[in-house]
Amino acid sequence: MKILLRPPTATALTAWTALVRPSSPRVPAARRPGAPPGRGPARWAVPAAVLAGTALVGLRAASLGQWIVDDAAVTFAYVRSVGEGLGPVQQAGSAPVEGYSNPAWLLLLLIGRALRLFDRGGWAGVSDLALFPKALALACVAGTLACVAGVARAALPRRAWLVVLGTGALLAANFSYVVWCFSGLENSLYGLCAAALALVLVRGSGLKGACAAAGITLLAALTRPDGAVLAAAYPVAVLLLRRPRALRLAALNCALFGAGYGAFLLWRRWIFGLWVPNTAVAKAQQPPELADLAKVGELIGYAGWALVLVGAGCAGLVLGRPGPARRVLALLCLPLTLALLAYGSLAPDWMPLYRFATPVWVLGSSVAALAVTAACDTARVRARALAACALGGALTLSLAGQDVRDKEFTAEPTLSMCWVADRYGRLFDSYADRLGLPRDATAALPDLGGTLLTSRLKVVDVAGLTDRRIANAYAAHDRAALTGYLLNEVRPELLHVHAAWPGRSGLTAERLTDAGYVRLYREENGGDWVRATAVPGGIARIDAVRAWAEPRVDRMRHAKHHLRGELGDCGARLVPGQAARAAVAEVPPPRPGPPGRLVPARPIPLAPPHAPAAPAPASVREA
Repeated sequence: MKILLRPPTATALTAWTALVRPSSPRVPAARRPGAPPGRGPARWAVPAAVLAGTALVGLRAASLGQWIVDDAAVTFAYVRSVGEGLGPVQQAGSAPVEGYSNPAWLLLLLIGRALRLFDRGGWAGVSDLALFPKALALACVAGTLACVAGVARAALPRRAWLVVLGTGALLAANFSYVVWCFSGLENSLYGLCAAALALVLVRGSGLKGACAAAGITLLAALTRPDGAVLAAAYPVAVLLLRRPRALRLAALNCALFGAGYGAFLLWRRWIFGLWVPNTAVAKAQQPPELADLAKVGELIGYAGWALVLVGAGCAGLVLGRPGPARRVLALLCLPLTLALLAYGSLAPDWMPLYRFATPVWVLGSSVAALAVTAACDTARVRARALAACALGGALTLSLAGQDVRDKEFTAEPTLSMCWVADRYGRLFDSYADRLGLPRDATAALPDLGGTLLTSRLKVVDVAGLTDRRIANAYAAHDRAALTGYLLNEVRPELLHVHAAWPGRSGLTAERLTDAGYVRLYREENGGDWVRATAVPGGIARIDAVRAWAEPRVDRMRHAKHHLRGELGDCGARLVPGQAARAAVAEVPPPRPGPPGRLVPARPIPLAPPHAPAAPAPASVREA
């Protein structure tokens, strides 16, 4: 009683505590004497809202078709290696390197493979490499909205369905959330972890709450490295709430999380020799600086300043009056703040649409939906109409602001698994066959996932995600060490760089020419290269393969840049060695059409199925 009756102070800590601590019992507005009688929502209202919200997100995701980002295929390759008993390696014969940063997601995919649902073939001709991760993502979205429902029931029991439906609508409208949840990456699981943690903060209590929070945050940390920051949410919350045995609960939570995560770090050190994933070394992740938090403003700009201001205004109204909604909303702001800090501390990502912001979108959407619903719940009809107009206008402005970037992504999705499988995996196998290279030849390139799934060659990752030496060179900003290692020690028979990679890696055209490499195909400032001394027949055979490759790669690139980033159907089963069967289907140059319009021709294969590689020209055979 002394704590409850203590007069408020001006400190921020006391103010926040007053928000999140349960207020004195009050009779809900609908049950106050004199209030008009009303019926509560039907029992099926909340489950129906969860299903409806999931359907909205799924319908938006359907516009992506079979697209899977190539980074996800790197994890797929590790799933295949572990499932085949090779251990955590990128392909048979490689050294163990943690070239992934999502062990929890990898485990889920591995379970799917053991159940013959993943990496086993196709369903109706569509690869399960696309179908299973997308189905898993949809299940995670449903779980996320179910957690939001649990949070909403604690704040607004009679309006919980409306909060869930509003959250689902906001997530479906956010193309960043939809794209990365259905990209094949771990984002959907990460968002589910954030929502489950929010549910435990709101409804969990005692030992069960401490244990559940530790398990959820451990899962988040194993889903993405920056997920470990969410481990601070439960201890801070219970200490600020001053719950009974707060210190013991916080200590227990920290001990459980520390023991679990510490065991994982020891295993990582034992297997891979590092305390962090090799991907973090390759990306040269640095300690965050205060200026990095400016990236948070970019998220607000993408979500829409008008929408954020409406949500913040409603949240202010809810936080200004006592009741369960105030406490729940204040607790939700804690993991949201941690998620924003985690996003701001990460190195900038070259991929569009804010790949690392998924937990921000989940928590931010639930906060906005809860705040608007709670603010309107006891408002008069005129105030509700005004709020509805403001919300509608803010949503319109937000969607209009996102529209340009969303259309750009839809027109050409970020580097797809199928594109890499065809352009580098199968094509480079064809290069090796036509150039007469040995079966154990090496190909070095920066686009890895689809290549690992389809190429029979030994693959070296120029990006360094799965190569320790290259990752260390990037971390040290030592391009001489990188080029020396690749060109003097590895000496790959085939090599590819393009866009920013020649400058970043030091593998410029001049450097490659000096090292004895000859270009097979020019792409911007880089392209496909072969080490001339490795080719039987010399330059004449290289010229013949160059003439064979140029029109075909031109057509492949046309398909990538003008046909929604896709290259036909890359097959129901992606396995090494398919280049010999010419599994790549290409699109010829566009046929003439009306002025200003290109009409693509019918796809044709590179060569008849099961056909052997084309023989070298007579001049080459004579040589």
